[in-house]
Amino acid sequence: MTDQSAAESTTPVILELWSDLVCPWCWISKRRVEAAVAAFERPHDVTLRMRSYELDPLLPVGERMGVAEHLGRKYGGGVEGGRLMNAHVSDVALDDGLSFDWHRAVRANTFDGHRLCALALELGGPALQSAAYERFHSAHFREGLPIDDHGVLQRLAAEAGLDERRVAAVLAGDDYAARVREDEELARSMGVTSVPFLLANGHAATSGARSVEDYLALLRGVVTEGV
Repeated sequence: MTDQSAAESTTPVILELWSDLVCPWCWISKRRVEAAVAAFERPHDVTLRMRSYELDPLLPVGERMGVAEHLGRKYGGGVEGGRLMNAHVSDVALDDGLSFDWHRAVRANTFDGHRLCALALELGGPALQSAAYERFHSAHFREGLPIDDHGVLQRLAAEAGLDERRVAAVLAGDDYAARVREDEELARSMGVTSVPFLLANGHAATSGARSVEDYLALLRGVVTEGV
C-alpha cells in the first residue's frame, strides 16, 4: 500500500470502536485512532463511531471502590498490584497527552453513561458523541466523579453539549438501553471479550490499544487493498 494510492482511492471508511468509559486503554486507543485519521490522506472520508461495551455490567450502581483495589481483586496482587497496573498505563498515556488521577478514580457502572453517548450520536452525530466520551472519560479518570450518578451524568452531558431536557428524559427512563445492548451483542457475536476493539468497514479488525502507525496502516489497507 502507498500514501498515493490511499489518496487516490474513493472508498469511504467507517470505523467502529468498541469502548468502555472506565477503560484507560480505550481512551488511549480513541486518541490514537483520531490521530491516525488526522494523518490519513483523506480524513474527511473517515467516520468514527463509538460503540458500547461494559467491562463490569453486573457492577451495582452506586457501589464505590477505588480502581486500584478493584483491579487487585479482579486480577490478583491486591491493592499494590492494582497500583502497579495503573502506573503502567499512566506511563504509556503520557505520550498521548493523557493523565490520570488514580487516587481519586472510583469504579462505576457505565450503562447509563453509554445510553447518553447513544443519545449524543443521535443529537449531533459522531462529533457530539466523541465530546460525550471525552467528558465522561475525563470525569472518571481525572476528577474522580462517579459516572453512574444521575446528577453527575446530567451535568457532564450538558457540559459536553447535549440538550439538558433530553438528557433528563433519558435518565428518567430506559431510552437507548436497547442500543447499548445491541452494541454489546454485536461484539459478542464477533467473539470480542475485551476492549478496545476496532472494526473498519465491517471486516478489518484490530484489538487492543495499537499505535497510531498501526491504525494508519489499517486505514490505508482498507481503502487500497480492501483488507
